[in-house]
Amino acid sequence: MSKTTQRCETTLAGHPVEYEVRRSEDATEPRIDIDIRGVQVVLPEESDESPEALLSENLNWVLETKRTYDTYREQAPDRRFEPGATFPYLGDDHEIVVEPRPAHGIGDGEIRLRQSAVDQSSLKRVLENFYRTRAREHLTDCAEAFADSMELSYDRIELRNQRTRWGSCSTNGVLSFNWRLVMAPPDVIDYVVVHELAHLQESDHDDRFWRLVEAEIPEYRELSDWLDANSVDLIFSEDDL
Repeated sequence: MSKTTQRCETTLAGHPVEYEVRRSEDATEPRIDIDIRGVQVVLPEESDESPEALLSENLNWVLETKRTYDTYREQAPDRRFEPGATFPYLGDDHEIVVEPRPAHGIGDGEIRLRQSAVDQSSLKRVLENFYRTRAREHLTDCAEAFADSMELSYDRIELRNQRTRWGSCSTNGVLSFNWRLVMAPPDVIDYVVVHELAHLQESDHDDRFWRLVEAEIPEYRELSDWLDANSVDLIFSEDDL
């Protein structure tokens, strides 16, 4: 998958706005992504669209949405990577426990990490690897179940460290998900998975697309709103900001 990025800055209605321009072979049309990590303009590789013009055409939405996420940034949790700290997993807070054990585990409100793994690396890295492993397992199960229900097929699942998106679907059927999704409630994860699966049949967010989503997730609007409002709780570390 080919993609290039560059950092830029512009002024919208007197407000300085930093943004990232990303060119991707999977993008079929220009778009603007905004979340707690910043503003990103995504362009097809051969597009001659001006990123600055695109932002200017949507300046009211850009400024309002950016202002909302700037507020979320101020509310970002102060993560401590040490035993006794709490991190969300499938929507519930869990206490980090480091102890001698043959493998990592989870249960009774605890994420139990293997002492020897932490000693050889760091708690932060081990916890991220734990999340990635659990995310792949959970997302694979979800995707297989919903793909069967929707009578769709995909090529494979990839975990990404995406800055501005929770999921994406390539033209060749690759579903990509942000591994931090495993911190969200299961029904929110279901919504993101169904959203990306629906793109296998409908590339645009038109009425047909949303009917596909609604057929599997009738409450998708509420779940989408939850993800927008609570994305700050899914921050793993200050590197996400």
